[in-house]
Amino acid sequence: MTDTMPESARPVARAEDRHLAIVILAAGKGTRMKSDLHKVLHPIAGRPMVQHLMASAATLNPEHQVVVVGSGREQLEKAVGESATIAVQDPQHGTAHAVQQAEGALEGFSGDVLVLYGDVPFVRADTMRAMLERLHADDAPAVVVLGFQPDDALAYGRVIAESGLVQKMVEFKDATEAERATRLCNSGLLAARSEDLFALLARVGNDNAQGEYYLPDIVNIALADGRRAAVVVTDDADEVAGINSRAELAAAEERWQSRRRAQAMADGATLIAPQTVWFAWDTVVGRDVTIEQNVVFGPGAVIADNVAIHAFCHIEGARVASGASVGPFARLRPGADLGEGSKVGNFVEVKNARLGKGAKANHLSYLGDADVGAQANIGAGTITCNYDGYFKYRTVIGERAFIGSNSALIAPVRIGADAIVAAGSAVSQDVCDGELRLVRAEQLVKPGWADRFHDAMKKKKAERKADKKAEKQD
Repeated sequence: MTDTMPESARPVARAEDRHLAIVILAAGKGTRMKSDLHKVLHPIAGRPMVQHLMASAATLNPEHQVVVVGSGREQLEKAVGESATIAVQDPQHGTAHAVQQAEGALEGFSGDVLVLYGDVPFVRADTMRAMLERLHADDAPAVVVLGFQPDDALAYGRVIAESGLVQKMVEFKDATEAERATRLCNSGLLAARSEDLFALLARVGNDNAQGEYYLPDIVNIALADGRRAAVVVTDDADEVAGINSRAELAAAEERWQSRRRAQAMADGATLIAPQTVWFAWDTVVGRDVTIEQNVVFGPGAVIADNVAIHAFCHIEGARVASGASVGPFARLRPGADLGEGSKVGNFVEVKNARLGKGAKANHLSYLGDADVGAQANIGAGTITCNYDGYFKYRTVIGERAFIGSNSALIAPVRIGADAIVAAGSAVSQDVCDGELRLVRAEQLVKPGWADRFHDAMKKKKAERKADKKAEKQD
């Protein structure tokens, strides 16, 4: 964050010590997304973009979070739940008009209001805090805006400022050549005291080409009243990058992933090919974890220290304990819990199942709704048959049990400690501790049958070939 605050304008109180309301504007139609899903609900790192923003804002302990929507109200209500109040802007007459719709939800509130945008999801809590602290500096600005300096200022609105104090806010189309030459741009984010904010909004007009009420106009109104307005400048233009299209969504995802990969490596994990590893917003990765190529984490993955995750794995809603090994080509679904030193190998899927310390499922298995004891060995091709078309049932496998290859364990069923299930068995009844269970049909042997079969079929094939040749000659 760039410090442009004059010496006479130092904060007199911490942001956390004052009453705060957050207003998030999400009334845009999002037409460039070409989607039935509301624009701010498109996910980045497995989390809707508006929830990224709300999580950052929540660290400031606001008393209220209000989300202003246009269409898609039902989607937003479901997504934010009880963490925010929904206000509706209908019809939609600009950003100032949108913020006005939050006034009813904030009736009786007295404190600071921070205005954010739902499609600008990665504003840091420190940036929000800096804006609020600037609002309560000794020179008491009426409004604080967040500025940024992009490499290419394009058609952004400009902030004309001197020593951190705004002289003028101007839209690009209305700016002079000299004003367009400034690189300080308006992000649209601002902070104001509630009593100032709504009083200024009531005076915003719509005498412009679009006939809309623009939020930045409150700054110019305050300046005309002889009051001050201040600008806080972020040193990271990506922080205030809006997302309006699928391409911009993909670019935001890549920026987020790049930073998360760097963080993982800085925290002590090894990423063999960082650009091929994709994290979720809440992925936890310990120290001395090795992550090979093309690994994808969905939400809810927790990886302890000293874990090896081999190539082409998908891990979501799973916990992996220290010393465990996963993959290659393994899938851990929600509820998977791999114990210390356990191993899940290639083409193994685990769902809502726990593997005890040192348990192994090395090849081609499905373990769903199961408890696998310590040091148990699951043979290749083994599956737990956990669903009868109506209900799920659990399989329990005891410590040191050995399940032979290509076995089907038909739940609910319990395999005892040190038991052996012979290869190819379909087990539907409990197996006692130390017992061998073999469930196969008796083998039938017919000497010479295969030779006679081959002779008959060869003769039949030759006859058909001769008949076809005769038909062609006729």
